[in-house]
Amino acid sequence: MGAIRVASAALLGVTALACTAPAAHAVVTDNSVTSFGFSVVPSTIAAGGQVTLRVDNCNDDTRVSSGVFDPLTIPKGHSSTTAKVDWDAKPGAAYRVTFTCGGESGHTDLTIAIGHPSDPTHYPLPVQRGVHAGEGGSAAGFDLKEIGLGAALIAGSLTVAHHFSRRRPSDDNT
Repeated sequence: MGAIRVASAALLGVTALACTAPAAHAVVTDNSVTSFGFSVVPSTIAAGGQVTLRVDNCNDDTRVSSGVFDPLTIPKGHSSTTAKVDWDAKPGAAYRVTFTCGGESGHTDLTIAIGHPSDPTHYPLPVQRGVHAGEGGSAAGFDLKEIGLGAALIAGSLTVAHHFSRRRPSDDNT
């Protein structure tokens, strides 16, 4: 009978730990892995706005194209250029931006904000989608307050499980 109690307490502790742990994986839906780095900043912009196109570790001219701005070239030895987003870009749409360096190509998305810059109550509201993972580093870090709170919740649940699972002499006399 004691083994069942210990196993139950251990299972409760593992469940509590699993529920408080952050997800440690990301689904990569973009197979655009290249030997050079690239980005569009900002990744959400209003129609008519200006974006910065960046490239790293490319030893050739980089050709950048999209359906939302004119094609352009980042010359060899330069790391960025700017592009003006077309005024007729569809609000809420995501446009693919393709970077080509040498014989390699990679792409990322540029989202057009919903609303208009003159209407601050609706600017910018990007399309709500899942996380676009697989490009660049992670913004998530260790938050000591959250780690401490998680540890306290786990310790509390283990204490309560131990308290309710142990046999008390006064319970046998009923």
